Amino acid sequence: RGQVVVSGGGSVPAGGSLRLSCTASGFTIDDSDMGWYRQAPGSECEVVSTISGDGTTSYLDSVKGRFTISQDIAKNTIYLQMNNLKPEDTAVYYCASDWLVGGPWQCEDFGTSHQGTQVTVSS
Repeated sequence: RGQVVVSGGGSVPAGGSLRLSCTASGFTIDDSDMGWYRQAPGSECEVVSTISGDGTTSYLDSVKGRFTISQDIAKNTIYLQMNNLKPEDTAVYYCASDWLVGGPWQCEDFGTSHQGTQVTVSS
């Protein structure tokens, strides 16, 4: 069964940077549609960025030009480089894959036990 392990969250001031990592096991990322979603307290989850097995990427409008998603096939890992962070980016960030839910994923597909990493941006 496929799994992902997420790391790289933390607390930074506005304008700072963080890089999140998501390492997969049980499946290969180049055979998967993966991405990152986030959820802030009291808010709906939202998809931040996606990357398909062929490297095609997409971004939430509010993070375009600040966040970059990438993948390292050899390490079976995807990354989210987050620059010029803003307080409104504060949320728990989660890694997603179609392998984890058996098909095209939406952030609502993942339960509360799905591992995430806290990103806190102070003003």
